[in-house]
Amino acid sequence: MNELSRRAALDLATIRAAPKVLLHDHLDGGLRAQTVIELARDVGYAGLPTTDPAELDAWFRRGADRKDLVLYLDGFAHTVGVMQTPEALERVAAECAEDLAADGVVYAEVRFAPELHTERGMALDDVVRSVLAGFRRGSEGRAIEVRTLLTAMRTAARSLEIAQLAVGFRDEGVVGFDIAGAEKGYPPSRHLDAFHLIAHENFHFTIHAGEAFGLPSIWEALQWCGAERLGHGVRIVDDIGAGPDGRVALGRLAAYVRDRRIPLEMCPTSNVHTGAVASIEEHPIDLLRRLRFRVTVNTDNRLMSGVTLSSEFAELVRAFGLDLAEMQWLTLNAMKSAFCSFDQRLRLINEQIKPGYARLAAAASQADMLVG
Repeated sequence: MNELSRRAALDLATIRAAPKVLLHDHLDGGLRAQTVIELARDVGYAGLPTTDPAELDAWFRRGADRKDLVLYLDGFAHTVGVMQTPEALERVAAECAEDLAADGVVYAEVRFAPELHTERGMALDDVVRSVLAGFRRGSEGRAIEVRTLLTAMRTAARSLEIAQLAVGFRDEGVVGFDIAGAEKGYPPSRHLDAFHLIAHENFHFTIHAGEAFGLPSIWEALQWCGAERLGHGVRIVDDIGAGPDGRVALGRLAAYVRDRRIPLEMCPTSNVHTGAVASIEEHPIDLLRRLRFRVTVNTDNRLMSGVTLSSEFAELVRAFGLDLAEMQWLTLNAMKSAFCSFDQRLRLINEQIKPGYARLAAAASQADMLVG
C-alpha cells in the first residue's frame, strides 16, 4: 500500500466495506434481541426479563459488562434457553450468517456447544445438522463463507464425545474443536483425551486460555494440549516486560508464542466486559500488534457485548490510530490462521481480501488527490 492509503482515515463506512475475517464468535452470544423474544414465544420459554427488543438488548449489554467472566456468562441462560429446537437453531445460524455478511465479513468460524442444546431431547447430531443448515441458508447468495467449531464445556465431562462429533462432521462444515466456559479451576489439561483424539485425526483445535486466568492456562493449552490457536490469550502480556536497557523483553512463553506464530483470537470489548483488561486503551492488543505477534481481531459475543467486527476495528482505530494497511495485516493474520484448507485460505486472500483492500486504498488515494 502507498503512503496515501496508509494515512487514509478509517471511518466506520470504510471499515464496514473492508473484507474482514472472524475466528472467534459464539453463536449463542450473537442472536438478535428480536429473535430471542420471538423464539421464547414459540417454544414457551418464560424466563426473559423483558419482551421489548430495545430493553432486552440493553439488558444483555448491562449484564455482560460486570468485569467478571462468570457473571458475563449469565445471559447465555436465556439465549441457550430458546435454542432448543431444530427450527430455532437453523434460524439463529442463518441470521448469524446474514448479519456477518452485512458487516463485510467474508469468512467466519462461528462456534457453539452442542451439549447445551439438548434440553428438549435433540440428539447431538441433529443439533449440528440444524446449525450447519442455517449457515448454508444464511450464506447463500452472499459474499461470505461460514464454518463452525464445536465447543465442549470445560466445566463438564463430555469433551471427548464432542471431539468425536466434530471429527464426524469435518466434511460438512465443521473445521475444528474448542473448549470454553469458566476458566479458573478448570484447566485445559483435564480434557487431554479429547485433544489427543483431535490430533490423532489430523484435525484442528483452539482453546479458550489466558482470558480469566493467567500464564499457566496458556502454557497448559500449548505445551500439554497442543492448541493451534489461543482463544483470547490476553494474559500473555504478563510475560512481557522491560529489560535492563529499557527495551521490551519477552519471557520464554511469550517468545515461544511469537516465534511459533501462534494466533491470538483477541476480543477487545469482551475482554473489557469480563474484566480481563481495564479498558480498550489498556488492551495489550496494540503492544502485541507492534511486537508482531499473530494477533487477530474478533467479536466473541455480538449481542452480549453490543459489537460487530466493524465496531471492534473502529474502537482500535480510535484508541490506537490503526490505518488501512494495519487493518489489512490483522485481517490477513486471521485468514492465514483459519482452520479451512490452505487452498481455501489462499483463494480468499487473493480473490477477496487483497483486492478489497486495494480498491479501498485506491479510493482513498483518489479522494486525497481530489482534495489536494
